[in-house]
Amino acid sequence: MVDNNCAYCVEGELVDQFGIKICELEATKVYLFREQSHKGRVIVASKHHVSEMTELTEEERNAFFHDVNHVAEAIHKAFSPDKVNYGAYGDTGCHLHFHLVPKYKHSYRE
Repeated sequence: MVDNNCAYCVEGELVDQFGIKICELEATKVYLFREQSHKGRVIVASKHHVSEMTELTEEERNAFFHDVNHVAEAIHKAFSPDKVNYGAYGDTGCHLHFHLVPKYKHSYRE
């Protein structure tokens, strides 16, 4: 199912407001987040227009998380963060996606 009001389904101008499409993987689309206060921050969005991971089949869910892990590995190789945080938010849109936010010790606040 495609939602014509969903940035991840339609892409184009809706996505361009916050991200730059990097690639498509088996189950996801990967976007570089334009706001780079955390160098390497990306969004990994499901190719399925679902709101919750519980709406995916077990196979689809496993493929989704395989892609999330693959992107996290790439972030570690490219940017060498101390940690990657994972956030799944759906406050403004109902399309399953994760924010992968690299964290660096030099940017931690004491």
